[in-house]
Amino acid sequence: MRFRSSSLLAIATTLAFAVPPAFAQDTAGPQADQAPPPEDTQIVVTGTRAQGRSRLDTASPVDVLSGTALRNQGTTELGAALAAIAPSIDFPRPSAVDGTDAIRPATLRGLSPDQTLVLINGVRANASALLNINGSVGRGAAAVDLNTIPATALERIEVLRDGASAQYGSDAIAGVINVRLREARSGGGATATYGFYATDIDTARGSRSVTGEPAFTASAWQGIGFGEDGYVTLSGEYLNREATNRADFDPRVTPSRVTGRFGDPAVEQYTGYINAGTGIGDNFKLYGWFGYQDRDSRSAAFPRLPAATAAVSGIYPNGFLPIINTKSTNANGALGIKGDLAGWDVDLNVAYGRNKIAYYTRNSANYAYGNASPTSFYDGALIYDQWVAGLDVSRKFDVFQSLNVAFGVEGRREGFKITPGEPASWNYPATGAVPGQAPGAQGFGGFSPLNAIERSRKNVSGYLDIEAQITDKLLIGLAGRGEHYTDFGDTATGKVSLRYDIAPWFALRGTASTGFRAPSLQQQYFTSIASVVQNGSPVLTGTFPSVSVVGAALGGLPLEPERSTNLSVGTVIRSGGFDLTIDAYQIRLRNQLALSENIQASFSPQVAALLASTNTGAQAARFFINGLRSRVRGIDAVAHYRLPTGDAGTFDFTIAGNLNQTKVDRSSIPTSTGTINPAPVLFARSRILTIEQGTPGQKVTGSIDWSLDKLAITARASYYGDVNQPGTTPAADIHSGRHTITDLELRYQALKGAQFALGVNNLFDVYPDYTIAANNSTGVVGFPYYSPFGFGGRYVYARLGLSW
Repeated sequence: MRFRSSSLLAIATTLAFAVPPAFAQDTAGPQADQAPPPEDTQIVVTGTRAQGRSRLDTASPVDVLSGTALRNQGTTELGAALAAIAPSIDFPRPSAVDGTDAIRPATLRGLSPDQTLVLINGVRANASALLNINGSVGRGAAAVDLNTIPATALERIEVLRDGASAQYGSDAIAGVINVRLREARSGGGATATYGFYATDIDTARGSRSVTGEPAFTASAWQGIGFGEDGYVTLSGEYLNREATNRADFDPRVTPSRVTGRFGDPAVEQYTGYINAGTGIGDNFKLYGWFGYQDRDSRSAAFPRLPAATAAVSGIYPNGFLPIINTKSTNANGALGIKGDLAGWDVDLNVAYGRNKIAYYTRNSANYAYGNASPTSFYDGALIYDQWVAGLDVSRKFDVFQSLNVAFGVEGRREGFKITPGEPASWNYPATGAVPGQAPGAQGFGGFSPLNAIERSRKNVSGYLDIEAQITDKLLIGLAGRGEHYTDFGDTATGKVSLRYDIAPWFALRGTASTGFRAPSLQQQYFTSIASVVQNGSPVLTGTFPSVSVVGAALGGLPLEPERSTNLSVGTVIRSGGFDLTIDAYQIRLRNQLALSENIQASFSPQVAALLASTNTGAQAARFFINGLRSRVRGIDAVAHYRLPTGDAGTFDFTIAGNLNQTKVDRSSIPTSTGTINPAPVLFARSRILTIEQGTPGQKVTGSIDWSLDKLAITARASYYGDVNQPGTTPAADIHSGRHTITDLELRYQALKGAQFALGVNNLFDVYPDYTIAANNSTGVVGFPYYSPFGFGGRYVYARLGLSW
């Protein structure tokens, strides 16, 4: 993630003079997937509350990503599709990290996934119940699961790359992702996509080839009109994906062979969305939406070899591979009314979201039960839900060139719950326990009644947002927000935005703001015992609330909000079909939240005794801490050129890049306030380097979209800088290396009738650098799961569609 100022200048210069996929495309309308409108007509609703402002007229950088561009890819995961075309977004595909295998978070500008606010039609989306606790990028975050939203339901996505807590509230430190759903009165379509891997896998201990591991996705949407302006848009998607395996050969068995499973989980998933609206009376519109997803994912834990499974040799004489089965259901919906009231635009809405993740461990055993152990366990569930009610009021006045005044209030109620699993998933048997064996299902132990918890909190906030076009050249924006939380009190944030159009083709813009993120209920109250990969091997680790007996003894304190100061300055250049935006930013984070080190029993007899007192078999403990300070600096640049050539078709060129550097202030690292002596180190090398080097410091994407009548081609190349998956020592670090991924798609795209596409993701079968043998004693972790482009290899797909 390191870069020099000369690197910034070189890439910015390249972007400025390059002839720049339709990165910021927007759909032409709600009826069907059509060609994008001119850049100047892409009206945005994110980052500004003034009506009619285009993405190139805003004071903050906003990307507009069309539903068409997101759908014209081999992947049907929204997070992966976003990362392919948005330079500031990364979407790692972790493996061997329990629930995070199935519910993967995205990052913006290298910050934590929960420092990006996600909206659906401008309303706060519910977070996942999952807390990412096992060594992945985004460790410690409870973020929104973007993959609960099917691409077929989208009109577009707007990405605000700027701090916006004063405008939208908690979590918007890095920016805002606003998902806009289709609003169609007619038209529809159906699509089936089938793909498989055709790849050569070169790991540290051997090579092999794979042709298979298929995925199938079927989706459809339909617009229905009623009355003069009423619409109901229905969207649905089905996904069935086989598991992938990129594990290395296991040196512990003879002959050496692949014993683990390391890659994408097997998934079967159903998703449906309905988005509707209609006018009522002369001045008001009633609107609402509802989405539901049922996802069944199956990932693998580390293999248990016969030498370690003597207690259950009667069940598994040859060892076994535990399967972690997560069943996630996510529901979200909203109902609102908006319109004109005495000259003011008023929008009143209420929304509800709920995510439940039920855990099962399959093909496993509880060693404490011996050969009487069950082989399948229900491990319990996590549940998060959220009520949001908001009132937004705005009006445009004929003051200066124009003056837009907006204000509003929002109330939110959040709940988090852990329900325990069956006793065999976490406990000893009532009689006949095998001596010396820890209890719990191997691979993923269940939640016990001691883990069970139910907590909630409430929040109320109010904001004022003023945007004034002082002259035809000068735009000034001011925003302020106050919030009250029942669990940690009051906070206030502010933002000022400026834009000056020096000429019709050239503008300067900049913002300064403060931000905050409240600690989530998951971070405050989650507790579990699970295997955590450390230096390539699993360690049974307990996650405890910071104010619990264990957490407090080791140095835990009540959690407080994170705070930030954001600065950005940029430029907008446009001429004809060409436009270029370059924005530099600095984000200073204070009182940052993070999971502590995994403090192992071997640290001291006191730690060993403390862990033994939990009667869980845990060999390490961790908890959340505040107090870190870090600084993020970077540059985003996006250049786009649209070239219609008549008989030769239309070309869209885009080159987009992000340079990002994160530095942790070593002097701010919290020291232990625990009651044990000696006090353990709370935050050390691997945690610091994950923040600094866990996401790429350089990412540049260049693409070409060509279309002629009903034929089209998209070619895309994405360069990723090196990422470090750090260990506890430099020798244990696993680097992804610097690599370029190339995607290619050819399609026949009639607006009505049959459609067809053939494509290849990762055309040249590029992998991150493999994990060296010295850091992979089990052979499981064949590649770094911090890799920003995954580690799947070449993927070939075909897509058939019909539009009407």
